[in-house]
Amino acid sequence: MTSLVPLIETMRGGTRENVHFGAVAVCDTRGRVLASAGDAQWLTFTRSTLKAMQALSFMESGGAQALRFTPPELALMCASHNGEPVHVETAQAMLDKAGLTYKRLRCGCHVPYYVEQGVGPAPAHIDERMHNCSGKHSGFLAHCVHSGWDVATYLEPAHPLQQSVRAHVARAAGLDASQMKMGIDGCSAPNYAMPLTALARSYARLASGERDGEFGASFAQLAAAMTAHPHLVSGTGRNDLAFMQAGRGDWVTKVGAEGVQVFASASRGEAFAIKVSDGNKPALYAATVEVLAQLGWLDDAQREALRPWRGEDIPSIRGDVVGARRAVFKLSASSR
Repeated sequence: MTSLVPLIETMRGGTRENVHFGAVAVCDTRGRVLASAGDAQWLTFTRSTLKAMQALSFMESGGAQALRFTPPELALMCASHNGEPVHVETAQAMLDKAGLTYKRLRCGCHVPYYVEQGVGPAPAHIDERMHNCSGKHSGFLAHCVHSGWDVATYLEPAHPLQQSVRAHVARAAGLDASQMKMGIDGCSAPNYAMPLTALARSYARLASGERDGEFGASFAQLAAAMTAHPHLVSGTGRNDLAFMQAGRGDWVTKVGAEGVQVFASASRGEAFAIKVSDGNKPALYAATVEVLAQLGWLDDAQREALRPWRGEDIPSIRGDVVGARRAVFKLSASSR
């Protein structure tokens, strides 16, 4: 814990109630650390922030082009979506192009996020297409079909799909594959831990699109899909939707479970990765907006649009302000 610093604290009745610790790394496309708070090299699981990088293998194989995946479908491969009808329809379209039924998906089922958020009632039927990771898994299956690989075991770490995914993730992050610690994500797919700097670097490259010398065409298509269709990347009321809408095409961002967010600016060729150690979502969102402010990435309209995500006031159930949430960190510029 000595590598972490206080990022956000909450107050109630003038007394400090919580302190949320974490770390931030700001990097360019070469992985140079431009600014940080806490240990920029802190090793953390990437969780769903990794989805755009997990799609890279499919893009580089020519599978997306061969199966005529559309930009909305590319966006869904990078999504942690709400399971709204548009998400289900898009996942089904991807499976149709691969010639597979949704029963081939191995992500499991859960109540759609939109139900948990109170956006709508629970559907009469819940299946794997409503899982927030169904787009990633549909892309995995399509890659297997395109490459002639077995679809039944596509989540096994030794499967050629997952071996190719791991190799491409490592290259995007500027790591050797052996440096990435593997774990299994909530959707049963392999996931990797890496330093915050490596995660930030991968997104700086993603946002740079065609300028990237190794994966330019693939990064350009994925970044354009995410920024053009942020509702498919997340959904109604979600932070990735709000952040990318506020970015007006310049920001590519993705949240992950347990307090991870990665955020890139195409025009700047820079990105930052942030991890809140206790996984608290309001603290993560508030810290993310604070990093944007300290980096000078916000204009007045963006600052106002993202004000709700700072969550400075803590309300009671009936709406009275009973506490405050505030940032307590300062980014330190790198001496490099």
